[in-house]
Amino acid sequence: MTPETPADVAAAPADSSKTDTGLASKILQAGTGSDKPTAADTVTVHYSGWTTDGKMFDSSVKRGEPTSFPLGQVIAGWTEGLQLMVVGEKRRFWIPEDLAYGPEVPGSGRPGGMLCFDVELLGIKEAPKPPADTEKTESGVAYKIIQEGSGDSPAADHVVTFHFTAKTMEGETVQDTRKEQAPPSMPLGKMPPALAEILTEMKSGEQRHAWLPEPQAPGGYIVADLELISSKEAPPAPAVPEDVADVPADAEKTKSGLAFKVLSDGEGDGKPKASDTVKVHYSGWTTDGEMFDSSVVRGEPTQFPLNGVIKGWTEGVQLMVPGEKRRFWIPADLAYGPAVPGSGRPGGMLVFDIELLEIIG
Repeated sequence: MTPETPADVAAAPADSSKTDTGLASKILQAGTGSDKPTAADTVTVHYSGWTTDGKMFDSSVKRGEPTSFPLGQVIAGWTEGLQLMVVGEKRRFWIPEDLAYGPEVPGSGRPGGMLCFDVELLGIKEAPKPPADTEKTESGVAYKIIQEGSGDSPAADHVVTFHFTAKTMEGETVQDTRKEQAPPSMPLGKMPPALAEILTEMKSGEQRHAWLPEPQAPGGYIVADLELISSKEAPPAPAVPEDVADVPADAEKTKSGLAFKVLSDGEGDGKPKASDTVKVHYSGWTTDGEMFDSSVVRGEPTQFPLNGVIKGWTEGVQLMVPGEKRRFWIPADLAYGPAVPGSGRPGGMLVFDIELLEIIG
């Protein structure tokens, strides 16, 4: 059965409701009960979708089979809209392009612009939740103590060294610091609040099993196995460079667009190759003067294979000798690209002060 094209497919009618994001909807059929899905839940639905010119581009109704999916893994308009519904309810949504697939791109194979969907919520499978016998922090983060520690807990302004294994609620490992060269060290103030809160309560040697709220899927959790190795007072943060906003006239520049100034000379003439591992101290700022990372603040240098970092680092550190310190202005195409809200990575041109401590080889 092919559903009929809605008469109001071209635009949301005056009697539709609209959320702060611009998502418009209208209830076509009331549901039962009061339970609504979270973004972490899996839902079963029947749906049909049209472009604003009335062209149907997808329909589970036409295929004769409903579909199921984790609600946090679809377009933003669906993730938001389905959380408004109860089982048995049917709604028509008018989803603006920024909550759908973006503008129309010829040849992309995906519909563009505003889209219209009729969606019927058939079932909700709740995402796994922390067990009932957990303890909770003041903000409600669930945890269990696996091994007691000793000594004092870190202060809010401390740098902590810790191990972190992150898994989904289904048991899939997404990160394991024990497989890295060394455990990470990080200021508590730079961490996600839930993780920082847990570590602030722990003592050296303590291990906890914690259920951290997942920001990308409200209602979901990352299961973390945490071990606090040590903590110490954070060293003073380096001053923001006066020339952080733009490349100064007296900086040198390579053909790639990488700019730099030598801040202090090193010793010898040995320079690392791209295949070498190097040990460095560094601090990084965005052009508005915000520090986003610093081994200096952590109080511990870091080491890495030089061909395993951003292109600006790979190129720039090969110009240096041990003991030398340089300031680099790294354009976006040699760093992490343009700024992308919510990505967790700094964007645009970045400024780094780097001191080459050792070429490990």
